[in-house]
Amino acid sequence: MQIYLPIAEMPVDVLFVLGMSAIVGFISGMFGIGGGFLMTPLLIFIGIPPAIAVASQTAQIVASSTTSSITAFHRQSIDFKLGSVLVAGGFIGSILGIFMFAAARRAGQLDLVIVVSYVLLFLIVGSLMLRESIKDLWFKYSGRPRQLSTASHHASYLGWPLRMRFPRSKLYCSVIPVVGLAFFIGFIGALLGVGGGFILVPALLYLFRVPTSVVVGTSQFQIVCTSLVALILHALTNQAVDIILALLLIIGGVFGAQIGARIAKHLKAEMFRLLLALLLLAVGIQFAFDLFVPPKEPFSISASERLP
Repeated sequence: MQIYLPIAEMPVDVLFVLGMSAIVGFISGMFGIGGGFLMTPLLIFIGIPPAIAVASQTAQIVASSTTSSITAFHRQSIDFKLGSVLVAGGFIGSILGIFMFAAARRAGQLDLVIVVSYVLLFLIVGSLMLRESIKDLWFKYSGRPRQLSTASHHASYLGWPLRMRFPRSKLYCSVIPVVGLAFFIGFIGALLGVGGGFILVPALLYLFRVPTSVVVGTSQFQIVCTSLVALILHALTNQAVDIILALLLIIGGVFGAQIGARIAKHLKAEMFRLLLALLLLAVGIQFAFDLFVPPKEPFSISASERLP
């Protein structure tokens, strides 16, 4: 069954899009991170224009992050003071990301900017995740305990000026690196249509040593605020949000996330981190392949009606 997307100006198979978004939602729920970094490339692969894919996927990020934030609020696992600092930096990054998005679109280079950014982001993050996953598996199956570094407790950037205490997160550090991290997350989120949880969560855990009990909730709180700003600006500034596509993504993503969250409790985390890293690398390599390998038919010819 097909449905026409008014903004993307193309028909899509409803069941296919719902199934694809459900699978990404499943992965998102299983790993506890947003699925925008997977959903946006998949939309581009099936022919959705990159600008529409980025903007419409942002609506799904807002919906899923809102659900996660409400759950975290009831569990009292949100550090609102730290989250407010992250939101402040994310707002600035989101606004600049939207302006970058609009400028690249006016210059006719938006597709190139999105593809190159995804190649770099996926290859770098995927490689780092793959390295850590291999280390985890090696230490696990060799029977040797892994010594975790505690150097980040005394990292120099934590002692920069404008230090602030965050009692809920047991953190006392400069707000400069916190705002800088949030700025980067907001910027790439607005430009690429990703929530940024797959970067923000590890950064809070390993760079700032925020307790696991508040990391996910605080991350989702920041993401829902900045993604909402990005969604509104995308709709008003770029008119790139396809509401039909956004609804399909929200429905499928929420359904898949519920199943993924339940199954995740019974699966080995190390193996799935490895699979996720391989998935990121595979998508990055596919983007790079499409970027550097010329198509077999660089030109197409279509018939048009001749007016009298």
